Amino acid sequence: MRWRVRGNTVAHVFGGEDQRFRIVFRAEPEEVAAFEHLGEPYFRAGWGSDVVGMLLDERTDWSELAELLTDSYCVQAPARLAASVVRP
Repeated sequence: MRWRVRGNTVAHVFGGEDQRFRIVFRAEPEEVAAFEHLGEPYFRAGWGSDVVGMLLDERTDWSELAELLTDSYCVQAPARLAASVVRP
């Protein structure tokens, strides 16, 4: 499943073959390395310089994920739309 704004991918959920589901989303460039160094549940996607991934399981912090997806939307959305978002 993929969510987009104006043709730009905000988030994409995939997986299941190995019984693990993942979500990838956009992050500010300076945050990508931080997520990568945190380790699981985060990972750096194999494409795009601003794409971060997160494993989804019973330990997922859904409030944190909501914030990350809001940030991803703001990275991808046109400035006018991003400015209208109230961030948590």
